[in-house]
Amino acid sequence: MYRYDDYDQRLIEERVQQFRGQVERFAAGELTPQQFLPLRLQNGLYKQRLAYMLRIAIPYGTLNSTQLRKLADISRRYDKGYGHFSTRQNMQLNWPELEDVPNILAELATVQMHAIQTSGNCIRNTTADHFSGVAFDEVEDARPYCEIIRQWSTFHPEFAFLPRKFKIAVCGSAQDRAAIHVHDIGIEIVRNDSGETGFKIMPGGGLGRTPVIAETICEFLPKQHLLTYLEAILRVYNQLGRRDNKFKARIKILVKAMGIDAFRERVEAEWKQLKDGPNTLTDEAIAHAKSFFKPPTYVAVALDGAAADAALNQQASANAAFARWLKHNTAPHKQPGYAIVTLSLKQTGFAPGDATAEQMEAVAALADRYGFGEIRVSHHQNLVLPDIRKEDLPSLWETLKVIGFATPNIGFLTDIICCPGGDYCSLANAKSIPVAEAIQRRFDDIDYVFDLGELDLNISGCMNACGHHHVGHIGILGVDKKGEEFYQISLGGNQGKDASLGQILGPSFSQADVPEVVATILRTYVDQRTEEETFLDTFRRIGLEPFKERVYVKS
Repeated sequence: MYRYDDYDQRLIEERVQQFRGQVERFAAGELTPQQFLPLRLQNGLYKQRLAYMLRIAIPYGTLNSTQLRKLADISRRYDKGYGHFSTRQNMQLNWPELEDVPNILAELATVQMHAIQTSGNCIRNTTADHFSGVAFDEVEDARPYCEIIRQWSTFHPEFAFLPRKFKIAVCGSAQDRAAIHVHDIGIEIVRNDSGETGFKIMPGGGLGRTPVIAETICEFLPKQHLLTYLEAILRVYNQLGRRDNKFKARIKILVKAMGIDAFRERVEAEWKQLKDGPNTLTDEAIAHAKSFFKPPTYVAVALDGAAADAALNQQASANAAFARWLKHNTAPHKQPGYAIVTLSLKQTGFAPGDATAEQMEAVAALADRYGFGEIRVSHHQNLVLPDIRKEDLPSLWETLKVIGFATPNIGFLTDIICCPGGDYCSLANAKSIPVAEAIQRRFDDIDYVFDLGELDLNISGCMNACGHHHVGHIGILGVDKKGEEFYQISLGGNQGKDASLGQILGPSFSQADVPEVVATILRTYVDQRTEEETFLDTFRRIGLEPFKERVYVKS
């Protein structure tokens, strides 16, 4: 992973001191709340319902064991002993005191972490496929390009005050694990007919009040032009994006208003002025970025993939619980004898995406013991150990059971994406966490969950869609009805390369009714599906009406 040089470290430390002074001036009444607002936002500090919330950047979801231990230590000393991992691959602290925030940022700087540009109308933390670099289906590792984008976008003076926040995601695999179609710019690493790799560029995606699937503006962009092309898109958006109405300020609104062809024409005209300029990437610059993401030294004894698989299958056949976890929580690794392990942060009774300080420390220890000290944060609010020898999987599983991260539900109904909702967020219309728990408790029969097959259920507490409900196979949105919390349900969303937005089922439901409504939807699916069909397959074949008829049946 990327390591700071002296310049990086000095820059971060200077920013900490700047913010310390700003906090002191605000506390002394020398800055008004309005003046302090943009200063705290660009340092990742929000004012939530009951307290401040600090959003800590985890670039492209990659961190090391030392950094995870620091997050655990900070959460214990400055917060309530836990952190929340978000769909942006960041970590959020929900209860820091304002006067402690400069100290937290100083602590983060000691392990090459920060909270810069995790909020505000700027380019946010660039996200990536959490399996980058190890995925069996990978075209090319996305992380070096994410790092190039991060260095280019951090403190970029031209893009510090955009019309609205701006999010970029990069995926280099056959399967989209980064939701690239619902970002302000989605970037897919692709291979052309000559075998060269480059980028497919898709601007104008996004969720929130007006959900939009991104459209392709460039089918194949040579690597050296990545930054100049992104800069052209950002310049057009910065010049033409609406600033009079924050609900219409995102780039998705601009692209829709102009049309993708007119938008492309404007971007191409801007790019002509930038192409082959100072931000053109050289082979040396790309090689330098890649040098930080070289594969680790894999253990030779693990390289016999066939032998490792045979031994593992034998152990699985003797233990059904281990076999379930092995099937659902591990993924193929490009290196023979190794596996990618996803740690489920979706144990019933705990808020999805939350991890205690003790759990974070335990994961850091496991990363050191069984891997190469590296951890990933997934878009689905889980943690990933990317390099685990197959022979170590049984003992790793035993430890994960103890710390509560071995629930074998990755990609299934109870692996719920869920925002913090009304329990924390000042923007939320309704609570999310209790709904997630009620659904998990309603569907506690793991065999039934497995029989349902792959199924994404996403919950958001408001239209800002931090829980990505629009692209859940089943999406749940909290709404306010005259001061009471209700929940609107949508079906048929999908975040993959065949991305789709969910269709609203009908009138909303009370919180108490939601689990049974979901049960009715699932019974309808089971009754209607054909052999080997997933929920999404069935929905796309039969449409919304059969589900609506069953859910809203008149007694």
